[in-house]
Amino acid sequence: MRIKRRTKRFFKRVLLAIPILLLCAFLYLLLRRPASQAPSKIVVKGMPRRLERGEYLFTTLLDCEGCHSERDFSRLGGPVVAGTRGKGAMIPLEGLPGQVNASNITPDKETGVGGWTDGEKIRAIREGISKDGHMLFPLMPYSSYRYMSDADVQAVVAYMNTLPAIRNYVPRSNITFPASMMMKGVPAPVTRAIPPVDPDGGEIYGEYVVTIAGCEECHTRQRMGQADASMRFAGGRVFAMPQGSVISPNITPDKDTGIGNWAFIRFRDRMHSFRQYKDTELPKVGPERFTLMPFIAYANLTDHDLEAMFLYLRSRRPITNFVVPHPGHSEVKD
Repeated sequence: MRIKRRTKRFFKRVLLAIPILLLCAFLYLLLRRPASQAPSKIVVKGMPRRLERGEYLFTTLLDCEGCHSERDFSRLGGPVVAGTRGKGAMIPLEGLPGQVNASNITPDKETGVGGWTDGEKIRAIREGISKDGHMLFPLMPYSSYRYMSDADVQAVVAYMNTLPAIRNYVPRSNITFPASMMMKGVPAPVTRAIPPVDPDGGEIYGEYVVTIAGCEECHTRQRMGQADASMRFAGGRVFAMPQGSVISPNITPDKDTGIGNWAFIRFRDRMHSFRQYKDTELPKVGPERFTLMPFIAYANLTDHDLEAMFLYLRSRRPITNFVVPHPGHSEVKD
């Protein structure tokens, strides 16, 4: 009998402890601060070669202006509106947990990053922590940028410092619960020096380029707001905006539904397809041709970087996943 009473008391205590433990865990998640470290005291010098690299990264490979500028989505590819580069914008992507805004990253001292140190800018880019210590919503791909080499992130900052200052106040993103609580685990301090990747490294360099370009993030479908790791690069992520919707294609080397039958020339020509609009105005589009793929920026990718990207993508695991980019509409070739 004593053993039975002790067993009952034990399970009673366990049952009483469970809600207390759950409450403690909830409070920890609610009140904890994202992982962060003090910004470095680096001062980035704007040397010509660094500025050239920074412009290529900012305007082409990373397409920073694609989020941080005003864009005309009534036209194919959503070109940046003249005179708005870096001024910040409200993100019109549907399905986000609240209102997400891309901040003003011009050197304006009151509404931009003119009052930030270069170390604070680098911390925001690679670690997702703003000047005042609050975390950035991870639509800003700092989880990919944390792999960016020290030389490249300094080049980006050097170029940012040359942007014309634009006075434009952009409110902080307003993220709803529970996403506001769960996303605190995304930032991670970069605690070591990151050397440059050998540009002649073939697939290894290709992995670097694909990573900092954020290809996996867009070309991997999501479940419950998280990337499905079993479907890396297989497409299927839905991007819905007021102007139209598009589903990212499969870019694994699957021969039936991906790029397994593509030669490099086809890949290069596809990525450079918007060069045809270099001297003409981009056409008006409807939902049947709407795209968020940064073809405008990628028209300026070097053949060298594209070849490295292609080598890396072709080395990935092929996944069969047929994707219709514009469901309900006839496919239109650009």
